[in-house]
Amino acid sequence: MQENHQSYRRTVEFKPGARNLFFHILTACNLSCRHCYINKDQHGGNMLNMEDIRTWLRVFHGGRVEETNVIFLGGEPTLHPQLPEAVRAARELGYSSVTIDTNGFLFHDLLVRLSPAELDYLSFSLDGSCPQVNDSIRGEGVFDVCTRNIQRAVRAGFAVSSIFTVSRMNLGDLPNMPALLHGLGVRRFFIQVVGIRGNSGRMTKCTQGVELQVARRDWENVVPEVARHAASLGIHVTFPKVFLDVSEPFQCAGLVADNYFVFPNGRVYRCPLCEDYAIHSMEICDGELRKRPPITERELFPLNIPEGCVFNRILQHGNISYDASGVPVNKIACCMLKEEIVPLPKN
Repeated sequence: MQENHQSYRRTVEFKPGARNLFFHILTACNLSCRHCYINKDQHGGNMLNMEDIRTWLRVFHGGRVEETNVIFLGGEPTLHPQLPEAVRAARELGYSSVTIDTNGFLFHDLLVRLSPAELDYLSFSLDGSCPQVNDSIRGEGVFDVCTRNIQRAVRAGFAVSSIFTVSRMNLGDLPNMPALLHGLGVRRFFIQVVGIRGNSGRMTKCTQGVELQVARRDWENVVPEVARHAASLGIHVTFPKVFLDVSEPFQCAGLVADNYFVFPNGRVYRCPLCEDYAIHSMEICDGELRKRPPITERELFPLNIPEGCVFNRILQHGNISYDASGVPVNKIACCMLKEEIVPLPKN
């Protein structure tokens, strides 16, 4: 089990010219995860047809020479019967990388209808190292289905990654994940911090005593060490920076990067924290991408505040601590700013 790879840690700077399309091709899902961020009142309930998928993929690529990556999302994207065709359409248009994020149920014989060569990563959401933790968040029986299908995908030759959304519900279990993922053959591990939106936002607002957000001390005591452990086993780990010291510069991805969060009702956001609100920067109308008039999230990106991310200050202020004089103890980084721990090849 102990491979003991050497590794290095780095902050992944925003890359000018790189484009990432987070493409929700539907919002339907077979699960009801406690922290699901889908909000059908805002994102719609329809499933895009294949013609629209091709058109929208063309809108966000359009023959550009710079790197453009697409991540197919839902809901649960494998519920879409034409997901393999959507992957091939992205390849034909010249997308640099194609990823599918799945809850692990792999509907419509995905592993049979798609080859490993057509997909860069098949990414499974797993929020616990055992049924007791994972299924308390994602639903009864989900752990067994997800891990079984991870093993099937690895045997079939797919490059498999895993996503773990950290909250107070499962932070204590995170140290158990590297051994599990290593045993399953997972190559990359994405650790995310829970966003207070969708179900999480409703839980926090409506349920007395619910507190999902993780304090800085708890995050920094656990997450980097888990990432180092996973990297020592040969797993490439990515996790959000989340907290900045007051002396560190803040950058907003909405100003310096090209990330598009697209929903089947045509809404296009540049910041995922805004997705519970009708302040999206753009929308797709009649097959064209159009800017919306102010006020949208776009007008808020340039605001410079001591807390760092203006949307955390407005929407997720539980992340921010202040000293006795009301000055922020730390800044909150843009949610798109990541750190990596990369395993080095063994000599």
